[in-house]
Amino acid sequence: MPFQALHRPALLHLGAAKRVAVLQVGLQLIVFHRLVAPWTRGHASRCATHALTCLPPVAVGSERSADSGGSLFRALAYAPCMDLPIAMIGVGGLGYLQAKTFDRIDGVRIVAAADVSQEARRVFEETFGAPAYEHYRQLFHEHSGDLAAVAIVTPHTLHYEQALAAIEQGLHVLIEKPMVTDVADAVDLVDSAATKDVILQVGYQRHFHPAFREIRRVITDGRIGALHTANAYLGQNWIDLHGDAWRTDPSLSGGGQLYDTGSHLLDALLWTTDAEPSSVTACVEFAEPKIDVNSAISMELEGPDRSMVASVGLTGDGIEVDPHEGYVYWGAAGRLSYDGDDLTIAETDAPTYTTQVEGGTDFETLNRRKIENFAASIDGTADPAVPGEVGVAVTALTEAIYEAAETSAPVDVQPLIDRARE
Repeated sequence: MPFQALHRPALLHLGAAKRVAVLQVGLQLIVFHRLVAPWTRGHASRCATHALTCLPPVAVGSERSADSGGSLFRALAYAPCMDLPIAMIGVGGLGYLQAKTFDRIDGVRIVAAADVSQEARRVFEETFGAPAYEHYRQLFHEHSGDLAAVAIVTPHTLHYEQALAAIEQGLHVLIEKPMVTDVADAVDLVDSAATKDVILQVGYQRHFHPAFREIRRVITDGRIGALHTANAYLGQNWIDLHGDAWRTDPSLSGGGQLYDTGSHLLDALLWTTDAEPSSVTACVEFAEPKIDVNSAISMELEGPDRSMVASVGLTGDGIEVDPHEGYVYWGAAGRLSYDGDDLTIAETDAPTYTTQVEGGTDFETLNRRKIENFAASIDGTADPAVPGEVGVAVTALTEAIYEAAETSAPVDVQPLIDRARE
């Protein structure tokens, strides 16, 4: 690979002699890999370039790395050189888009896939030049020794069995939301991943959305004081959009709007407030048995400073295809609100500040950030942004909402998790 891909801004901070030294080290790495390990020939150039690219500008231009010898070489020597062979389980729709995103990440190799759809398998094989199987167990039988990770993009109720099988193979797992549809299954996946020392990450992408990251930062920094109240809503024309799809088949979806788009809202509320769900009451309307459409939820959350109350409204009988959502947070010293476009911060005895969040909010960008974080977590250069414990909390909250609606009584959330761990 030619050196035009090198980190040009970083190299420009160096003098001519040091730039030559960087290039010489890169060339030495390429020659070393080609002479010592010819079987890595296709990967060696990429690794050397990746090592140089990963040097942060502050490192190569600062006093800490002013010498052109030892520290520079050590930075190169310990820069990650990722080789991530991955398989896809589910390559229709979102699964196909995720496969394309994985394929664009340097160091990731798509080895194989599994999907029950013959057409999805055909498109995958033509696009990525890798085999696709009808069943994930056949995929593991043929390729388990060739894999490091798997991405699961299948109907909700299939997640547990597929993820557990992957974890038992010693594979890292990226699993689409919701992680599972049963609290005991959620706990088992987290415990199994810990036992096998593999990464289990859930595909909640609002953790990578600049607006939600800013909300969490403002709250964490104490700008509006200790939180005491929150409100969140989400609506879309979900029931018409998915009326004939697996998402309205409870044997595959595990529920309705709550376990689908609503799961994003519940996750975002918990993550931005850094809170754990304590208890809930709920009124839920169903389009048909086990397919919820409209929900009104009251909950108590345990935040880092104090307990707080929150209300959530969800409708799957809205007018937009894309979700329309909003959030309001009240603290002891102010209010923060986000309506999907504008982020407003009103502080006590201070001017109200409103800004529009632009850039990096589209689906493609958020999907790429999610997948890049998963790959970097495996590579050891980042922490998982959405670990399996997040999936446990959201699953327990969702199951508590269903129980509260069925019993018309408050339901404590933590005992559901405790019982699952017994």
